[in-house]
Amino acid sequence: MRIAFAASEGVPFSKTGGLADVVGALPKALAASGHEVQVLLPRYRMTKPGRTLPESKSLTLPLASGFRFAAIQDGGEADGVHTYLVDCPDFFDREGLYQTSGQDYPDNALRFAAFSLACLEFLKRSATPPDIIHCHDWQTALVPIYLRNLYTGDGFFEKTSVLFTIHNLGYQGHFPPHILPRIGLHVGLFTVDGLEFYGKVNLLKGGIIFSDFITTVSRKYAEEIQTPEFGCGLQGVLSARSDRLQGIVNGVDYGPWDPSTDKLIAANYSPEDLKGKETCKKALLENMGVAQPALDRPVIGIVSRFARQKGFDLIAEIAEELMAMDLYIGALGTGEPEYEELFRSLAAKYPDKFLVKVAYDNTLAHQIEAGADMFLMPSRYEPCGLNQIYSMKYGTVPVVRATGGLDDTVEPFDGKKGTGFKFSEYAPAALLATIQQAIEVYRQPKAWRQLMHNGMRKDFSWPSSAKQYVKIYQTLHKDKAKAKAAAEAANP
Repeated sequence: MRIAFAASEGVPFSKTGGLADVVGALPKALAASGHEVQVLLPRYRMTKPGRTLPESKSLTLPLASGFRFAAIQDGGEADGVHTYLVDCPDFFDREGLYQTSGQDYPDNALRFAAFSLACLEFLKRSATPPDIIHCHDWQTALVPIYLRNLYTGDGFFEKTSVLFTIHNLGYQGHFPPHILPRIGLHVGLFTVDGLEFYGKVNLLKGGIIFSDFITTVSRKYAEEIQTPEFGCGLQGVLSARSDRLQGIVNGVDYGPWDPSTDKLIAANYSPEDLKGKETCKKALLENMGVAQPALDRPVIGIVSRFARQKGFDLIAEIAEELMAMDLYIGALGTGEPEYEELFRSLAAKYPDKFLVKVAYDNTLAHQIEAGADMFLMPSRYEPCGLNQIYSMKYGTVPVVRATGGLDDTVEPFDGKKGTGFKFSEYAPAALLATIQQAIEVYRQPKAWRQLMHNGMRKDFSWPSSAKQYVKIYQTLHKDKAKAKAAAEAANP
C-alpha cells in the first residue's frame, strides 16, 4: 500500500517529545514490510533545509485570511522512507515548534491549517493517490476535516482513508469560533456534532469525527479515554466511535537505545555481562556532582517533562521521607515552572542526594537510563510512555503508576516473573510504599538480578506494533473498495 504520514514533528528533523520518535520509527517498520511510505513534516528553523522540488515550488494555500504559499523540500530517503518538508517560513521559521517562552503561538491554528493544506495539495500532485493518510495529534486533525469537507467529490482522494492517532488527549487544539472561516471552513461546522466544544473550536474532536479509524498508543489508554476521568471532555465522542478505536502500544527503536552498543554511556553491557552497569552508575553520579559515590545505594532515575501530568506533585508530598532513605535521585527535564522550581529547591536542600539538571540533554538521558538502578514514572496519566521501555532494556527497573501504557508494558515482579513495580491509587502513600518495596528487593541481589534480566530480555521493537497498524490499513482499504462497489451497483 501507499501510506503517507502527516505529523508536526519527527526525528531526525524535529522533536519535542515521543511523537517525534514514533514518526521516526513506525514508517521504517512499515517500509521494511514492503509498503511505500512517505512522511510529511513542517520545515522548522531547527530543521536542516533540503532541495526544493521544482514541481512543488509554490503551492497555493487558500486560507480566508489571505492566500499563503508553501514549497516542498526533499528531506531525503532513509530505510525505505521518503521525507518531504513543507517550507512556509512565515509560519515555521521560528524559535520553537509550538510555542515560545512557555506560551503557544497565537496563530497555531493558521500554521497547522497551512501545513495540512500543503500536505493534501502536494499529495494531489502525485501520480497515484495514497491508500492511507496516517495523521497524528491535533496539529494534523485538519487533514481529515479538510478531506471530508473541502475535498468532498475530489476523485483523486476517492480511495484514500485516514487513520488518526491520538498520542496525548490532553492537547486538543482549542481556538475561538471566528477561526473557522480564517482556516477555510464553513461556520456550519461549529455545532455540538461538529467542531464545537464548550464554546470553542476543538480540532482534535474534528479529527476523531472525520477520520475513518482512530488509534491511540496503548490498549489501556484506549479504554481510559472513554471515561470521564481521562476523557478530557471527549469521552462521549470517543465512546460513540468505540467500534473504530483501537489501542496499539508504541514500539521503540532499539538502534540508539541498547546498552550493548550505546556510545553515549560510560561502558557497554548486556544481560550476559552486567559489569558495565556499575561503571555507568559511578560515572552518572560523578557527572551529576557526587564527589564520592556510594555505589551500594540505589539510584532512582527520572527523565521527563516536568509537568503535573507526570505525577511530580506526589514526589513533592513524600520528598522528606525519600530523602530520609539511603538512596540517590537523579532527575533530568524541563517543563512547568512550578515543577522546575520544585526540583531545584530539592536539589538545593539535599545536594548530596537529590541530583537535578533542568535542561534537555540527550546524552545525560542515556546516562541516567544506564546508570540508574530504578526509573520512576508516577504519572497521573500516561498514554504510552517510552522511558519505561528503554529502562527495561538497560536493566533499570521501572517503578510506575498503573495507568495507560505503563500498565500495559510493566509486569509486577513476583520474585521470579515480572519486570517492575506498580501502584494504582494516585496517592503519595501508594508511591512511597512502592518505592520501599522496590528498595527491599534491591537489597536481595539474586532476586534483583533476575528482575533486571526479565526486563532486558523483553522486546518492544516496532515490527509487532507495525503489523497491527497494517491490519487496520488493510481493513480500511477493503472498506473503501466495498463502498465503491456498492455505489457503482446503486448507480449503474
